[in-house]
Amino acid sequence: MATILADTGISTDQRYVYRFGGGVSDGGKGDRNLLGGKGANLAEMASIGLPVPPGFTISTEMCTRYYDEGGRFPDSLRDEVAAGIAHIEGVTGKMFGDKADPLLVSVRSGARASMPGMMDTVLNLGLNDQTVEGLAATSGDARFAWDSYRRFIQMYSDVVLELDHGAFEEALEIAKEDNGYFLDTDLTADDLRKLVAEYKALVEQQWGKPFPQDVHDQLWGAVGAVFGSWQSERAKVYRRLNDIPAAWGTAVNIQAMVFGNMGDTSATGVAFTRDPAKGDRAYYGEFLINAQGEDVVAGIRTPQYLTKAAKDAAAAKPASMEEAMPETFTELAKVFDLLETHYRDMQDIEFTVQQGKLWMLQTRSGKRTAKAALKIAVEMAEEGLITREEAIARVEPQALDQLLHPTLDPKAVRDVLTKGLPASPGAASGAAVFDSDTAEKRAAAGDSVILIRVETSPEDIHGMHAAKGILTARGGMTSHAAVVARGMGRPCVSGAGSISIDIKARVMRVGGREIAEGDIVTIDGTTGEVMAGAVPTVQPELSGDFGTLMGWADEVRRLKVRANAETPLDAKTAREFGAEGIGLCRTEHMFFDAERITNVRQMILAEDEAGRRAALAKLLPEQRSDFVQLFEVMAGLPVTIRLLDPPLHEFLPHEEAEFAEVASAAGVDIDTLKRRAAELHEFNPMLGHRGCRLGVTYPEIYEMQARAIFEAAIEVAEKSGAAPIPEVMIPLVGTRRELELMKIVVDQAAQAVFADKGRTIEYLVGTMIELPRAALMAGEIAEVGEFFSFGTNDLTQTTLGVSRDDAARFLGVYVEKGIYAKDPFVSLDVEGVGQLIELAAERGRKTRAGIKLGICGEHGGDPASIAFCEQTGLDYVSASPYRVPIARLAAAQAALAARG
Repeated sequence: MATILADTGISTDQRYVYRFGGGVSDGGKGDRNLLGGKGANLAEMASIGLPVPPGFTISTEMCTRYYDEGGRFPDSLRDEVAAGIAHIEGVTGKMFGDKADPLLVSVRSGARASMPGMMDTVLNLGLNDQTVEGLAATSGDARFAWDSYRRFIQMYSDVVLELDHGAFEEALEIAKEDNGYFLDTDLTADDLRKLVAEYKALVEQQWGKPFPQDVHDQLWGAVGAVFGSWQSERAKVYRRLNDIPAAWGTAVNIQAMVFGNMGDTSATGVAFTRDPAKGDRAYYGEFLINAQGEDVVAGIRTPQYLTKAAKDAAAAKPASMEEAMPETFTELAKVFDLLETHYRDMQDIEFTVQQGKLWMLQTRSGKRTAKAALKIAVEMAEEGLITREEAIARVEPQALDQLLHPTLDPKAVRDVLTKGLPASPGAASGAAVFDSDTAEKRAAAGDSVILIRVETSPEDIHGMHAAKGILTARGGMTSHAAVVARGMGRPCVSGAGSISIDIKARVMRVGGREIAEGDIVTIDGTTGEVMAGAVPTVQPELSGDFGTLMGWADEVRRLKVRANAETPLDAKTAREFGAEGIGLCRTEHMFFDAERITNVRQMILAEDEAGRRAALAKLLPEQRSDFVQLFEVMAGLPVTIRLLDPPLHEFLPHEEAEFAEVASAAGVDIDTLKRRAAELHEFNPMLGHRGCRLGVTYPEIYEMQARAIFEAAIEVAEKSGAAPIPEVMIPLVGTRRELELMKIVVDQAAQAVFADKGRTIEYLVGTMIELPRAALMAGEIAEVGEFFSFGTNDLTQTTLGVSRDDAARFLGVYVEKGIYAKDPFVSLDVEGVGQLIELAAERGRKTRAGIKLGICGEHGGDPASIAFCEQTGLDYVSASPYRVPIARLAAAQAALAARG
């Protein structure tokens, strides 16, 4: 049914344009999905009386339709946009395309999830050879007008016409060199007029047509370019890294221009209501006098500090905004406080000052480091601004990974090359690389790399993700590199002005020294230091805000969190991170130990049971010692131990020299050894003689392991007074009978040990559900099994028929093409594998009401998979030690989400 747009008289089947400013707000902060984050917040700021230049938003729904219809706009949209332009004209008193007093607009993207720097923007749109003269006359500043036209041609040619922006940069640099200038602001009106002529000549040369003079053609070209940038390579990479669905689309925001480049009473800036790196409650940001917004975020000029305190702390010389524009700064500070209270979160704000008048161009919840996120969430809860439950929900679980790894040892010797701005905290060492493609290739080969650039651009997103840290010669604390690095959790040092980068020679020069590509460098994003060589690290301190928030999380979560661990060090690390037991101890890792591999190989090479038992007798005390060490760390807690799982051939040698060594140690000839290795060879060993199939054919292996478990558990119980609770897990079960046979072996070993020691302990025997058949037959298997642990790594392999070792070659394409929403080995395939887990849980509980259920694959540390486990009612998840805090927080968030 057709509707009539308010105040416009336009009839349309579907509305796509929403106005804001001048006393009108067609939307608000609740309309993020429709208007994108930027559009929703512009409408909201306008509605609460903040100074927002008037404009309108073309909705995300139009973006979807634009792609569905082959990059075309419906006629109804042209009518709506015309009404939107009329709204801006009515508020400003200027006319779009008017030669005497032209209205200029900005055209910006705005997805519902913040994607800083990933999509396109066009400023100063509406300038042409006639309107530039009108702008010069009405502003009384010809230099400003021609500077704006120069910027517009350069930006439009890059974003819309897709011409070589390097040619325009080169022309600008030549113009400065020819006149002996250092800064862009040194160029006069006449210089800029000549530069515009050069720019237009470049356009005609590269594009084959003159620069577009019709302002309406300019507008639709820019709108199409912004929608088009949603599918740019950099945007796709960013969405993939941040789990943003391609179906969301972007909105387009068209807004009256305000100018920060109208002389020394004008400025532009980016600010945060709290420190996004550390979380301190202090205004944080930068500004530039006589500049436009892109100058700040692009890192083209090194900006000045907002506050005097920040300027003094950095020992910077240029005046802060608090000093240079005290009245405007006071007004801005009031806006900061209003916005933070209104949105109840730390805000990232863009503003412009035009000849002393403050204008707000954007607000959004600011990207922050994990340390800052914790501090801000805890302090806001303690201030009463948000609840504890909201504080728990505010911290991204994956971001905790930034806090859980070592930092530079403060006592270590540092060979400091230079110092830049501490743009994103943390530290990293790696090989110096000077372009993103090289960073990605070397990282894929297993190298740690530091990406070093003059300045990063959105096209560097893949290299930034691949790198362990980022170093730039230019840019401030709010530059593209800084914002994206903080969002990714990468250490970053920006604005290291003393370094020079020779991209052709692949070398960085600083203070008379050279760092060639491949040389190791270290950066400290907390201090801004850049060092030659690697610097030792220390373990993190996990107290303070971290401890407070994790305590709150533990109060609300239902799921228990265990760790995957088989060494005492891993177990201790897991306990320090809050693990409530071990959910997976892989005993084969113990068999691979260099000192006992010979006995393992003797067992494999034995021709009969007696020979195997003789070798296993040598392994028993070593296996028992392994379990004693684990149980001592986990005294009183459950420890799930998976009996031997991999095929036996994995323990045998592969190289000629190894064969000779093993034959000598085992007392057999090489030919016998090779024959036995050939007998054990399997075409598809992951689906072959492994798991419980080994126990069925060689029950003495599982018997030895079970005996070692129970002897160790009793020893620790007698020492500590707190018995561990062994949960003996039989791997790769597909039938009830397999588990029944193996449970008999384990129970007999337990009774024998209990009789020997004169003491019993509590234990369980269960299985790992990692085959589709096991999930389907869970009701029968639960007649024998006392717990199920879903081995989601193998269950994903066997359900999808995809090898996780080989899948990396093609799964990225599958995700890109929408076949899978995410890599199913990273985040659980809820539709397929998840359905099997739900079915197994339901059938297992029907047979055995109190059966214990958990997962122990890598998915146990993935927040989305943990949310599924909460919904399915599992009892616990088990994750690698460093992901235990991530799992604790994700489990709390899942519990809160389940409450509604």
